[in-house]
Parts: sequence; C-alpha cells; structure tokens
Amino acid sequence: MTRSWWRAVGAVVFALAVVAGAVTVTRAASGTDASGSDASAAVASSAPDGSSADAGFARDMAAHHQQAVEMSFVVRDRTKDADVRRLAYDIANTQANQRGMLLGWLDLWGLPKIASPDAPQMAWLGGPSGHSGHAGGAGRADGLMPGMATRAELKALSEADGKAAEIRYLQLMTAHHKGGVTMAEGCAKLCTVGAERELARGMVDAQGAELELMAGMLKERGAMSGR
Repeated sequence: MTRSWWRAVGAVVFALAVVAGAVTVTRAASGTDASGSDASAAVASSAPDGSSADAGFARDMAAHHQQAVEMSFVVRDRTKDADVRRLAYDIANTQANQRGMLLGWLDLWGLPKIASPDAPQMAWLGGPSGHSGHAGGAGRADGLMPGMATRAELKALSEADGKAAEIRYLQLMTAHHKGGVTMAEGCAKLCTVGAERELARGMVDAQGAELELMAGMLKERGAMSGR
C-alpha cells in the first residue's frame, strides 16, 4: 500500500502544480500579471463559445468536483481511520482547488456557470445528445453525470460509521473518479484552451493513481469496488 500511496500523492502534487501554472496563466490573461499589461481584450476575443467543450467541461466538472468535496467532508466525520481521512483530505483539497480554477475560467470568459436547462446533457462530449465514444456516455437516465452518487447513496454515507462508512466512501469515490476520468479524457481530446487540457490530463493521472489506492484499501476491508 505504501508504493500506491506515494504514487497517488505524486499524481496529486502534479495536478496541483498544473493548477498553480493555470492560475499564473489566468492572472496574466486577465491583466493581473506582474508587468501590469492588460490582456483582457485579447482573452475576450479568443474566449471559447458557451457551447464549446471548454465551457461544458468547466461547468460539469466543477459540479462533479463539488460532490467529491462534500463526500470527503462527510467521511472525515464518520471514521477515525487515518488512511481514509488522509485520502479524503487530499481529494477535498485538490478538487476544491481545481473547482475554483474551472469557475474562474468561466468568469474570465464571461460565460454562465450553470448550463441552460434546455441544453442537452453533457453535449460538449460531442455526438447526438452529447453521446460520444467515451465510456460512460454523456450522462445517465437519472440525469446525473457519470460516477455521481444519488441522494439515497449520499444519505446512506452520512448515516454510516466506522468501517461501514469507509467502505461506502471508497466505493462511491471509486465510481466518482471513474466518471471524472471519462470526462477529463473527453476534455483532453476536445478542449481548445491549452491550460484546461493540461488540467484535464492532470486529473486523469491523479484520479487514476487514487483509483489504484482505493482498490487496495477496499481489498484490505474485504469489500469490492462496486457500489
């Protein structure tokens, strides 16, 4: 487990480094760089369209990340296991930072943070009604994005304690990460903003490493990875 843990930590550090670099890019683009130059006009002229993969990914992944942060805070208070609490902290910290970056880009581009209710779900992935060749498709019949936990699952997590809470969290977060990787892979292929593509690639690497770590943690607890 030690090797998997450090691999996951390394991937998370890389993802945070990508975020830090993206912050620098965003600040420079918005005219807050050290030279004081105003690049706002240039950014506005090259901002992605509201229906683009860049905008769609930013909106959807921000919402996706929010649930991961919430689940991580829930399990923190439902178990005393140091490994699970550490993992939950890492996920909450990383995804809260990434969520802030995604929402910041939408502000910079002058685009709404919530998609129109009339828009096809996850249409940014391409194809009819947003479907593409990516595993997981463009959403689910229940209206949730790939990997998202249902209200009933969140309620069950909030009511569990100890080992039961750990297993529920690890299973829900495993599904959540798999859905997130599907979305991030889509952005890495379809997004046109370089910093956003790099952030998406960082998500794929970090969440992939955490998936391996969580598989080992579930095995230690005699549980399967399925929900």
